[in-house]
Amino acid sequence: MKIGARELKVEKRPSLSGWHAALISIAALLVALLLFSILFIVSGVDPLEAYKGIISYAFLNQFGLPLTINRFIFLLLCTNAFIIPYRAGLWNIGMTGQLYMGALAVFGVLALLGARRNGAVAVPPLVVIPILLVVAAAGGAAYAAIAGGLKGKYNINEIVITMIMNFIAFWLVSFMIKEGGAFMGRGGEGESFQLPANINAPLIAGVPFTLFVALGLALLLNFMFARTKLGFQIRAYGKSPAAARYAGINPVRLPILVFALGGIMAGLAGYHYFAAVPGVYKITGNYGYYGDLAFYGIICGLIAMGNPIASIPVALLFGGLSIGGRYIQGKLHMSFGVDYALLGVLMITLVGFQYFYNNQIVLKSNRESSKEESLDVGVHSPES
Repeated sequence: MKIGARELKVEKRPSLSGWHAALISIAALLVALLLFSILFIVSGVDPLEAYKGIISYAFLNQFGLPLTINRFIFLLLCTNAFIIPYRAGLWNIGMTGQLYMGALAVFGVLALLGARRNGAVAVPPLVVIPILLVVAAAGGAAYAAIAGGLKGKYNINEIVITMIMNFIAFWLVSFMIKEGGAFMGRGGEGESFQLPANINAPLIAGVPFTLFVALGLALLLNFMFARTKLGFQIRAYGKSPAAARYAGINPVRLPILVFALGGIMAGLAGYHYFAAVPGVYKITGNYGYYGDLAFYGIICGLIAMGNPIASIPVALLFGGLSIGGRYIQGKLHMSFGVDYALLGVLMITLVGFQYFYNNQIVLKSNRESSKEESLDVGVHSPES
C-alpha cells in the first residue's frame, strides 16, 4: 500500500520483546472491547456504562473481587496445565478430565476418613489438607500421564485422546455423586457430600491459600523453563522431536513427564474449585460448567505465548471479565451468555492479533523498497 512517496509493507519480525508483546495484547484488548460495544449498542445499553460496571464489580466490589480471585486461581492452574505440554510441542486438551480426577481423588480420601458418614474428619487439618493437595495433584497427573504414554509410545494423537478422556471423567463424576454413588451428598442426588467444616481450606488475608500455591507454581515453572536441564529438554523437544531424540532425550518418557506435570496443575485446579472456594466445599451439580471453563486455559496459554509469568495477567483478565460479564448481564437485563460472548470476542481478537507477534508493518520510502527488491533479485537470479 503506497502513501505518497512511501509504502506500507509487512515484514517478519527479527525478534519480539516483552514490551512489544504487551503493547500488541493491549491493542487487541481495546479492539475486542470496541467490537463488543456493538452488542451493547444493539441491546440499547451504553457501552461505557456496561464496561464501568464490569470492571468495578470484578475488581473493586467487595463481593465481586473474591469471585474474580477464585476464578483467576482456577484459570491460572488450568493455563499452566496447558503450557507445560505446549512448550514440548504437545496439546493438552484434557484439563477438564484431569481436574475432575483430582477432585475425585480428594473426595475419595475424605470418604475413607469417614467424612461422608460422620460429617467430620478426626485427623488434624494440618495433616489432612497437605494430603488432599498431594492426592489431587496425583489424580490429575496419573490421568494425564495415560495420554502422554499413548503419545510417546504409539504416537496416538494427544488431542483426540485427551478429549475422549474428558468424557470418561465427566461420566465417572456423574456416577460417583448421583443417587447410589459413593460420594453422593445427603441433601439429594447430583452433588457430592460436603467438605467437613473442620478441614475447610484456610484463608490467608481473606483469599484461599491456593492463590499462593498457583502463583508460586507459575514462578517455579518459569524458573524451570529458563534455568533447568528439564526445561531445556522440554523446549528442545518442542522445537524438533527428531533433533531432541538425536541429542539423547527419551521420546517416550518426555511426553509422559510433561503431561503428568500438566495434570498436577489441573488436579490442583479441581481441589481449588471443589474443596477450597468458600461457599462451595463440594462437587456441585453444575460441575460441567467448571469443566467447560477449563478450556479457557488453552486460550490464556496461547495468548501468553507459553510463558507462565505472562499467563498471570492474562488469567486475571479472563477471570475478571467472566465474573463482571455475568454481573452486568443481570444488572442491565441483557440476554443470557454475555460473559461467554465477551470472552469469545476477546479470545478471537487476541488470537488474531498474534499475527503481529511474528510480523510487523513498516513504512518505507520507495527508494528503500526498490533497493530491497533489487537485492532480492540479485540473490535469487541464476547469474548470481
